[in-house]
Amino acid sequence: MTSVIYFDTDCFSSFLLVKQESILFRLYPGRILLPKQVYGELCNPSVPHIKRRTKGLRSKGVLSTREILIDTEEYRLYYELAISPSVNKKIIGKGEAAAIALAKTYDGILASNDLKDVTCYVKKYNLKHLTTGDILVAAKDTGCIDEAKGNGIWCEMIDRNRILPADSFTDYLEMVKS
Repeated sequence: MTSVIYFDTDCFSSFLLVKQESILFRLYPGRILLPKQVYGELCNPSVPHIKRRTKGLRSKGVLSTREILIDTEEYRLYYELAISPSVNKKIIGKGEAAAIALAKTYDGILASNDLKDVTCYVKKYNLKHLTTGDILVAAKDTGCIDEAKGNGIWCEMIDRNRILPADSFTDYLEMVKS
C-alpha cells in the first residue's frame, strides 16, 4: 500500500496560491489528506480565493479530510504538540500538529515546509517528510514539469510570500544534488 500524505497548511497553500495544485494530484492521486485543522485554516473567510479552491477540490472528491477524534492516539499526540506541550517544548501550530499526529499514527508522510517546528518531530517519530521543494523535484523527475516551469512556479511562490530554501528552483536542484 502507498502511504497517505498529510499536508499542513503552508505546504498545501504553496500550490494553491500559484494555482498549481494539479501537480499534487498528478503525483499523489488518492493519497492527499488534510487534517480538519488544516482544512479549516484553508477555508478561512479572510482568504476567499483559497477557501473557494479548497472547498471545490473537496467537493470534486480529489481532496480528503480527516478529523482527529478525542480519546485516540492521534488526539493525545496532537494535544501534546498544539495545546499542552511537555516541559521545555513550545506549542506548534494546530495544522502542523495535526499533520504530525496523523502521519505518526497511520504511518503516513508529513508534507510541511515549517522545518523550524517539525524537524525535531520528524526525527523523534522517524516520519517520512516532504517539502514543497521535494514535491517540485518529484514533479520534474516524473516529467510533470521541466526545470523552466519549476523556476516559474518557485518564483511565483516567493512572490506570494512563501519561504523557500533557495532563490530559484535551479538553485534548489543544485543544493539537493550536493
